[in-house]
Amino acid sequence: MTERGRGDLQRQHDTLAIGPSNLHWDGNRLRIRFDEMTCPLPSRVRGDIVLTPTALPGQRFPLDEEGRHRWQPFAPCARVQVTLQQPQLQWTGHAYFDGNSGDEPLEAGFRDWDWSRATLRDASSVVLYEARTTTAKQRLLALHFDTQGRCETLTAPPSVVLPRSGWRVARTTRAELGQARVVETLEDTPFYARSLLSTRLRGEEVTAVHESLSLQRFAAPIVQCMLPFRMPRRAKP
Repeated sequence: MTERGRGDLQRQHDTLAIGPSNLHWDGNRLRIRFDEMTCPLPSRVRGDIVLTPTALPGQRFPLDEEGRHRWQPFAPCARVQVTLQQPQLQWTGHAYFDGNSGDEPLEAGFRDWDWSRATLRDASSVVLYEARTTTAKQRLLALHFDTQGRCETLTAPPSVVLPRSGWRVARTTRAELGQARVVETLEDTPFYARSLLSTRLRGEEVTAVHESLSLQRFAAPIVQCMLPFRMPRRAKP
């Protein structure tokens, strides 16, 4: 992830290019080509991702009462093919693609949130989204998407407190019978943790991708000073 300036941005109705990387929608698949450098230890990451949705629901969900922040699961059920040239890796599997939009910075509207997505045996997806606003209000979404894009609202399972990350970021989730545990922490930063969970949803033992985000920590001056060391800023004049 590299922050770039306006001169590095090109956008058409089906293509978004930022610096040396781009996303292209061909009508059926999202094709992503990237050529970036890691940070703080420099090494090249270059390759292609092809994401093929099974359906495109087109639904957007407000995350706050005023509707200033929206979340859209563009492709809650999909397949992905990843081919990297540097490093040389490739795999295929289930995939998911979403996005957030808003009228103000996230830290202006939220204190923190926990999100997770799990693929069930029939390739459908369960998404749990629990956000807490700066006014201490809670937004809880528990949704099931089938492979045709149909969305069903679920009764949210009980809350489960998970161990804090190495940076002491609080993590919680929702799981049936209170059965959830952290299998692996994939990313651990002062304000964000991404993890794999072993959990139980809709009567199935599943593996879920989970994230915890603390916007209060993100907004802290010391964290803001640390960001460029992990997310370099290269703006073209």
